[in-house]
Amino acid sequence: MTTALQCAIEAGKQALTAEVMPPRGADPAHMLAMAAHVQGRVHALNVTDGSRAVMRMSSVAACKLLIEAGAEPVLQLACRDRNRIALQADLLGAHALGIRNLLCLTGDPVRSGDQPSARPVNEFESVKLLQQVEALNRGEDPVKGSLPDGATALFPGCAADPHSRSWSGLQRRLQRKAGAGARFVQTQMVMDPQVLDRFQRELAGPLQLPVLAGVFLLKSAKNALFINRVVPGACIPDHLIERLEGASNPAMEGVAIAAEQVRQYLGIVQGVHLMAIKAEERIPLILDQANISSLTS
Repeated sequence: MTTALQCAIEAGKQALTAEVMPPRGADPAHMLAMAAHVQGRVHALNVTDGSRAVMRMSSVAACKLLIEAGAEPVLQLACRDRNRIALQADLLGAHALGIRNLLCLTGDPVRSGDQPSARPVNEFESVKLLQQVEALNRGEDPVKGSLPDGATALFPGCAADPHSRSWSGLQRRLQRKAGAGARFVQTQMVMDPQVLDRFQRELAGPLQLPVLAGVFLLKSAKNALFINRVVPGACIPDHLIERLEGASNPAMEGVAIAAEQVRQYLGIVQGVHLMAIKAEERIPLILDQANISSLTS
């Protein structure tokens, strides 16, 4: 089974993804409602996995619920909370449930969350997880021999931050991820098209690694200042904060900024990854203003 996201990426076509967050509880109704807003507008929906080290519903379970609702998920799988046995089990289980798209992550540090005394595992990090996915896709048992039921067919990607302060470190890390089997990269939020252009030209392009640039929906100047303060690596520029501050309707100004970024970034890289935390219903507005129609039209 080849996913819509894989088909788009491998064909060199424009690829669109968006992010949804599992609930902090056992009722998935709100998550499914948010997913419904973008149905038919993106190729796949990323499901976060303990983002910012905060408890949420299992990402594997949430992905299965999205499949049942007719959506295509991207399973984000973080290494922080699982040893290699648990990660191997989740990979096999995800494949059995029909989940194919995968984003391999190290995971945010526990100290950044609301249970800082929890014990992290971190036996693997994203590169080792990518290597494990590639081994399963070759049909290799992690101990010896071959998987008795044949190889998996997972489609793994990785994350990167084009705004990283260490360009050489970013380059080495991306090279390792590509060498470990990453088939695409979704970036953290990008606020400067020149930074994205350099990332594409100097790093991802030479590795032939398709890029989906992160577009983050800003809701207000206060929201932007908060993100700059608490999110590691966030770098929302002053001119955007001033634009939000001077807007009569900051929420819609944020939509306009995101739409402009979508148009700019699609002229630089193959796709975009939309992040609209607690405002997923605005993603269609962003795509409309960016002149991106339904995938089925």
